Amino acid sequence: MVGYREVRRLWQDDPIDFWRAAAKQIDWISAPENILDRSRAPLYHWYPDGVLNTCANALDRQVAAGRGDQVAIYYDSPLTDSKQAITYRELLDQVALFAGGLASLGVHKSDRVLIYMPMVPQAAVAMLACARLGAVHSVVFGGFAAAELAARIDDAEPVVIVSASCGIEPGRIVEYQPIVEEAIKLAGHKPTAVVVLQRAQSPAVLGAREVDWQELMATATEHDFVPVHANDPLYILYTSGTTGKPKGVVRDNGGHAVAMAWSFTNVYGMGAGDVWWAASDIGWVVGHSYIVYAPLICGATTVMYEGKPVGTPDAGAFWRMIEEYRVNGLFVAPTAIRAIRKEDAAGSHLSQYDLTSLRTLFLAGERLDPSTFEWASEQLGIPVVDNWWQTESGWPIASNLRGLDPMPIKSGSPSVIVPGYEVRILDAQGKEEPPGTEGAIVIKLPMPPGTLPTLWGDDQRFIDSYLTVFPGYYTTGDGGYFDEDQYLHVMGRTDDVINVAGHRLSTGSMEAVVAANSMVAECAVIGVHDELKGQIPRAFVVLKAGVEVDPMVLRATIVAAVRDEIGPVAALKEVVVVSALPKTRSGKILRATMRSIADGREFVVPSTIEDIAVLEAITPLLHGEITAD
Repeated sequence: MVGYREVRRLWQDDPIDFWRAAAKQIDWISAPENILDRSRAPLYHWYPDGVLNTCANALDRQVAAGRGDQVAIYYDSPLTDSKQAITYRELLDQVALFAGGLASLGVHKSDRVLIYMPMVPQAAVAMLACARLGAVHSVVFGGFAAAELAARIDDAEPVVIVSASCGIEPGRIVEYQPIVEEAIKLAGHKPTAVVVLQRAQSPAVLGAREVDWQELMATATEHDFVPVHANDPLYILYTSGTTGKPKGVVRDNGGHAVAMAWSFTNVYGMGAGDVWWAASDIGWVVGHSYIVYAPLICGATTVMYEGKPVGTPDAGAFWRMIEEYRVNGLFVAPTAIRAIRKEDAAGSHLSQYDLTSLRTLFLAGERLDPSTFEWASEQLGIPVVDNWWQTESGWPIASNLRGLDPMPIKSGSPSVIVPGYEVRILDAQGKEEPPGTEGAIVIKLPMPPGTLPTLWGDDQRFIDSYLTVFPGYYTTGDGGYFDEDQYLHVMGRTDDVINVAGHRLSTGSMEAVVAANSMVAECAVIGVHDELKGQIPRAFVVLKAGVEVDPMVLRATIVAAVRDEIGPVAALKEVVVVSALPKTRSGKILRATMRSIADGREFVVPSTIEDIAVLEAITPLLHGEITAD
């Protein structure tokens, strides 16, 4: 087995040759000669003269290599009491047919298609069909409300929306079609058609714009894959940020395919024939990279699960899945493991299942706390590997690379920097921090293939958002430090994005909704520690003068408004009325100080006696030690 240090040295000595060799894992229609285009720095482009098709790499070549009868997707839905095993040949047939259906609706190369679907195989079919046509897909998580969906429609300007009649959650049905219809009404851009997958649990009444999925498939003709340039966009994925126009992370075809093949093999130690389960949603970057694209590009079997794998009454759902499908690698957010531990601290369910197939548990999406790491390691007796990355990176920045020589695992660290990334820890002046000193985590440009080359339709916003604070570096927005062994320790966000159960959500967007309440004078939303979800949002509000209201009524009103405007995924349930918010002399709210108190960390004392008094008054509320009323 090749050693990590040797591979990293090969990359450092000649990054161009390194990524030229990595590109050989992909089938190219026209192999790239120019590996990196620096002509528009700081906008870099990998494999600019290469031509390929991502869908062909995920499906056609697997069938041609003899994997046609191998299962490509295991679909398991306890919410509908249904299961399905789809082979590579069957998946290719469905994708080629749906691509033909999209083409008949006017979708061509470079057009956009917005996908708003639950965790069903047809969602993956829609993604791959877009890739087959050279169209650009934008998957929007089904938990977002109409206003959020409308903003993405206006930014991506899709020709077609692909949706379902409903999503299913434990104990309730979520009607998707009314949300889509409302979003289209709110949006300035109007798609020409909406393809609707009818689900038996709640079929939708279709209007003139809607097309039934099955009827479209019944009349469609299979479509061959369309050659695209490596720098042509594969998808747009909108990431949480401050209020305003959403930021559409662009992923190109060529660099993305190479990064998926390289990372699945080297970072996760997975390959052809392995069974892989990324317990996430296709609406997030994990779902794009490691539910759909990486496993299929590498000839593995991927598991799609509809439902929450933990919770009453089935605390052993994870273990059942691993035993039933003989899962070799599991990728999940620490929240899920904390939920399992909460329900079954002694691990009594583990003994009921055969988990011998599982080689590694990978945890990412939020900080892995030491107690969760230690519990999982002890109960499973296998490596528990933290890995850190972002929507923008598309694949891990730091990890313990299981496809190379496994290195010692440290609690509280995702281990070492993945070859391809040059990570530095900088202070506010851009000076590199010594080991053990926390600072801003940045990545030296150019970043490797598969990372975002820009934001959709806005190169300047990409530069302003990520490349300006520290010239020559990409700013991750996270803070952390290197230890004496060059292991990276990621301590948390440095901006207003919080992490709720692995979902990155903007406190700024929540504040906008809270502030819109007619009784609220000002507010602040911060992320506070939660044993189960990692972080949860807590809103602090100052009422307008003379306003008197029952705190519970105000809470219910605000929670409902956030749910309607942003969606249930926001998870805002705590609203606290306070007399004042601590501020800087310039009038900025001391959010960082509030977060520090809530997390039990040291903080800079504010400069005024008044703000010290305010902080003393609200500290118990920050800690959650007393109730809002």
